[in-house]
Amino acid sequence: MLLKISQIQLRLQRGISLIESMVAIVVMALGILGMLGMQMRTLSDTSTTVRRAQAIRFIEDLSERTKVNPNALGNIASYVIGAGAPPAPPACNAKGCQAQDLALLDIRQWKQGVLASLPLADAVVFQVADETVPNNTRQLGVLISWRENESSDDADYKAPSAIAAAKDMSGKDITCPAERICHLQYIQLIARCTPYLLGGPTSPMTFCSK
Repeated sequence: MLLKISQIQLRLQRGISLIESMVAIVVMALGILGMLGMQMRTLSDTSTTVRRAQAIRFIEDLSERTKVNPNALGNIASYVIGAGAPPAPPACNAKGCQAQDLALLDIRQWKQGVLASLPLADAVVFQVADETVPNNTRQLGVLISWRENESSDDADYKAPSAIAAAKDMSGKDITCPAERICHLQYIQLIARCTPYLLGGPTSPMTFCSK
């Protein structure tokens, strides 16, 4: 009789040990999954920070390009560029370029660099509506957008929806496209030319040294 009772207790203890082992495995698996989730989140945040730093460097590069142009302010409209692939830049290496051609060359080459460097990127450069007289505008707004997830057909990808970021000279909202991360920054153009004001505020003229 005592032998039978001992055998039953042994079987119960074996069953309990098996359950305890399964519970320990489940708890350990949940802990590992939690650590992996935190690691993936950290990697995602790091990637976003790196992409934003790239966008800032691109905007600084565009600002430097405008400073090299002898009449960037007088040709501010030539720096305006919309979404999508840019037109071919002027062939300034084959012939001399005026200030306007230099502006077109800079903005189109610059945008090609943005598209090639950031994942599924785009960039919009617009004149900021910061003056009541359109010809007095001095600022360019630069909005660079990109996708952290490079798969354009990923139906499960979620990102911030489109938001109004600024307004251009026509009053149109410049927005961050849906399912993208954006960085908006402003560039103040520097006047390197002597203004000629006899034409009035609606017909300003500038004289620039070559």
